[in-house]
Amino acid sequence: MIIDCHCHAGKGDGLTGPWDTFAPLDGYLRRAARAGIRRTVLFPVFHSDYAVANRNVAEIVMGNPERLLGFASLHPERDRGRVRSMVGTAVFEYGFRGVKVHAHDGRITREICDALREFALPVIYDVIGEVSQVELLAQEYPDVSFIIPHLGSFSDDWKAHKALIDLMRRYPNVYTDTSGVRRFDLLVEAFKRGGAGKVLFGSDGPALHPGVELSKVLALGLSKPELDLVLGGNLMRLAGAASERRPVPAAIGAAQL
Repeated sequence: MIIDCHCHAGKGDGLTGPWDTFAPLDGYLRRAARAGIRRTVLFPVFHSDYAVANRNVAEIVMGNPERLLGFASLHPERDRGRVRSMVGTAVFEYGFRGVKVHAHDGRITREICDALREFALPVIYDVIGEVSQVELLAQEYPDVSFIIPHLGSFSDDWKAHKALIDLMRRYPNVYTDTSGVRRFDLLVEAFKRGGAGKVLFGSDGPALHPGVELSKVLALGLSKPELDLVLGGNLMRLAGAASERRPVPAAIGAAQL
């Protein structure tokens, strides 16, 4: 089963561009189906209140649970003090399997990382090219899985790509996804040095075509066992661990939920 680990959904309230206004899924789902992609991880577009945005994504996921998986978005500053309760809601009410943080909102915090550790959730953390923080995170939270999308930079920053590949090789809890990576030679290097167990297929839909993004992975000439990992096995291993090791609901506290 091919799983796309990176797709935005729902409505934002910024209204400055597609990234914080609306991410329609109809076209994406048709394209994904034609490409043979059977499941997709969804998380919100940029929003001023991720509690609202996460609930909206949960409604989308619940409408097609066999096809969609949910990740919760968190804002490092605006959600300060309520991260644990938001994660509890995402896990126990929505059935979400991970978290998304974007450095455009702010750098990931200890509060978020502590919640990731407690709930055994992977995080897709877009560092927007600032890869240096990843080493601190990997050392401080060795039991948290950090998926750094776009091989570290959506802006085609080859230095960031190179730096992340080195971190993937050295730290067992540092991963990447393939979405938006345009330098094919560095994608090849990521597999050679990091290994297929450290790379997840992602499209960054609905803006990017999932079939086009998938074709890059297929062009790598990987073996079937390697493809099985990249195209879904790695994601399900990381997200599945969250289901097996999360705390019981009573540990959250009804007042917080």
